[in-house]
Amino acid sequence: MERREVLVSAEELARQKEYMRRLRAISGELPRAPLALVDTFGCQQNVADGETLAGMLREMGFEMTDDENAADVVLLNTCAVREHAEKRVFGMLGELTHTKEANPEQIIVLCGCMAQQPRIAEKVRESYRHVDLVLGPQAEWRLPELLYGVLKTHKRAFAIDDEHGRIAEDLPVRRDGTVRAWVSIMYGCDNFCSYCIVPYVRGRERSRDPEKIVAECRELIEAGYKEIYLLGQNVNSYGNDLDLDYDFADLLAAIDAIEGDYWLRFMSSQPKDATEKLFDTMARCAHVAKSLHLPVQSGNDRVLKAMRRPYTRDGYMRLINYARKVMPGLVLTSDVIIGFPGETEAEAADTISLVKEARFDALFTFIFSPRPGTPAAEMDDPVPRAEKQKWFDRLLDVQNGYSAEKHAAYVGKTVRVLVDGESDDKDYPLSCRTEGNRLVRAKGDKALIGSFAEVEITNSNTWALYGAVTAGAASNEA
Repeated sequence: MERREVLVSAEELARQKEYMRRLRAISGELPRAPLALVDTFGCQQNVADGETLAGMLREMGFEMTDDENAADVVLLNTCAVREHAEKRVFGMLGELTHTKEANPEQIIVLCGCMAQQPRIAEKVRESYRHVDLVLGPQAEWRLPELLYGVLKTHKRAFAIDDEHGRIAEDLPVRRDGTVRAWVSIMYGCDNFCSYCIVPYVRGRERSRDPEKIVAECRELIEAGYKEIYLLGQNVNSYGNDLDLDYDFADLLAAIDAIEGDYWLRFMSSQPKDATEKLFDTMARCAHVAKSLHLPVQSGNDRVLKAMRRPYTRDGYMRLINYARKVMPGLVLTSDVIIGFPGETEAEAADTISLVKEARFDALFTFIFSPRPGTPAAEMDDPVPRAEKQKWFDRLLDVQNGYSAEKHAAYVGKTVRVLVDGESDDKDYPLSCRTEGNRLVRAKGDKALIGSFAEVEITNSNTWALYGAVTAGAASNEA
């Protein structure tokens, strides 16, 4: 598509803002402000989308609630990556029959990646007739117009056209919290890994204008946000569609130049587009956290090829070895899928041997979950789940050992952390993160939430570090 077709026009945005104005006028005539519930599932990109959806609802005159029984609009912002998330959404849709029965005027909206799939939309059309509006990620910027239509006509609406996807700038955002901010730098994916539904539901890759991104980050930093997350399905391919000779490393450097006390993070990364330039830029940028999540998925080249992951085991190891060379304190995490269709025990063992070689700080592990509509869902998969579970458990044993060992090495050290909220541990009331994104539970004053602090680590386990806020000097430990 031509770049001009990727951007939602000023006229189209003005149309949505007019519908926001109309809905706000309707809300103003009610005896109380209408209430909206936005329930988000899945990845950080979905969280960012949910904040935009909530921002538009607020502009329409809605106040937010967590109570589905009190909500005038219930919006489920869904994920399609895992079968478990899909089952949870359908369970919630079933429960909402009762809220709809109690309040027939309640409007129920299904949006996000699940909604974009034709099989899901058809199931909702036929079996969940209390759902009023279904819209995919590419249509979410049109929520005001679509919601207005449902409200006025009392007819169901489905906005799930198969489209490339566009970028709508300058939509209102209602951010959750004041410490961490999500900033989408691009949308969609061009990779088409054989197991992944994302390219089919989020459209092709399209990058936001770098000046818009830098301006948004500057505004957030000046407002006091301490942690900025740059989001995309594959941030490493940022800029490929801009025709500007400007890549993701250039964007990182431009944001890093903004003055302030903050950490800059990003996700997700594809190894095929990770470059030495990117790692060199991370190394020299003071605000860029020395933390990298680089999904490998498998340690066997045949399985990687079947997954349509265009790199080899050796190529991946060269990347992470270079990254660690230029960033000696780098905290490295990854994703692994066990039990891909056709995978043998020996091939699964190759993944375990890669984990032993790479010694990741942490690992996000999954047993293969087929997603209808992807090539992998049609592949022969003769290995029973119970056998895959055995391979999975061996992998966890290895990785958990490394995670516990690396965490134990922090005991007795003092680390700089961002205190980002309250913990659910009464003995360690503060929840914090190190620059390397390690979870720290700390003793200290809750007044520290939203600020950087120094914590002396006194204990650890596989999942977290434990300590107490101290007045001593922070170290550079990740």
